[in-house]
Amino acid sequence: MRNRSTGHTVQTIAKAEAIASLGFQSWLANQNAAGSDIYVGMNPIKDGAYSRTKRNIKDIRHVYLDLDKKGDEALDAIRNSPEVPAPNFVLDTSPGRHQVVWKVSGFGQDEAESLLHSLANKFGGDLAATDSTRVLRLPGFANRKFPEEFVVQARQESDAVYCLRDFTLEEDSPEAPRHFGEAQERRRTLPNDHNSQSEHDWAYAKRALSRGDDPEVVIQRIADFRAQDKANPESYARRTVTKAQVDLQRTRSSREPLQREGIEQREPYQDF
Repeated sequence: MRNRSTGHTVQTIAKAEAIASLGFQSWLANQNAAGSDIYVGMNPIKDGAYSRTKRNIKDIRHVYLDLDKKGDEALDAIRNSPEVPAPNFVLDTSPGRHQVVWKVSGFGQDEAESLLHSLANKFGGDLAATDSTRVLRLPGFANRKFPEEFVVQARQESDAVYCLRDFTLEEDSPEAPRHFGEAQERRRTLPNDHNSQSEHDWAYAKRALSRGDDPEVVIQRIADFRAQDKANPESYARRTVTKAQVDLQRTRSSREPLQREGIEQREPYQDF
């Protein structure tokens, strides 16, 4: 939560059952009445972690969009698009502004963030809200950003759980090789701390290979997409895809023995 009057921010880490309890909800309501905006993380953190960093994300449960510009138009486009599934939840955060949430499974963190970036570019979402540690507004509490109080409302529109194959949009990636000018303009306007295009290419390669795309087709897409800013785009694309294949194979190999034994794989807690 963040109090807009004082600038004071409080982060509380708790299980969903505790957050939903009457006492916790009453405390949140008091904080909201005192001027604090209330948010909730979209992806759980590891047991024992005390900070909401990428390294501490346990797994990816949701992908999302923050639609704060032409939100009604963007929401209509999402609902009518054949390239994305029906959202699980739509939050009305203020007049004409929305947050859209999909429940997902089987996503790696880099795959999720690549998709988040692509969704934001496709539908005009907030590019700053494309990381896996993002918090969104909690329904039932007032949005304190504007002078006029607006209570955040949520609507459930689907109970499905989606996988990578359910999102087929042409993205700001090698799947959209003809949009060189648009892609380059977007790269110029990204914040300095945003992932590099090479990182997005690598994440895209892993995502495409994971869903079963032909490696040679993936190589050609990346080469086409980077034709204007690489001296040898085909060589670059082949190296990128080869590294992605090796990484995916390493991940699968490390999981197989644990899966055979029925053991859950977890990374040790690290806090930075």
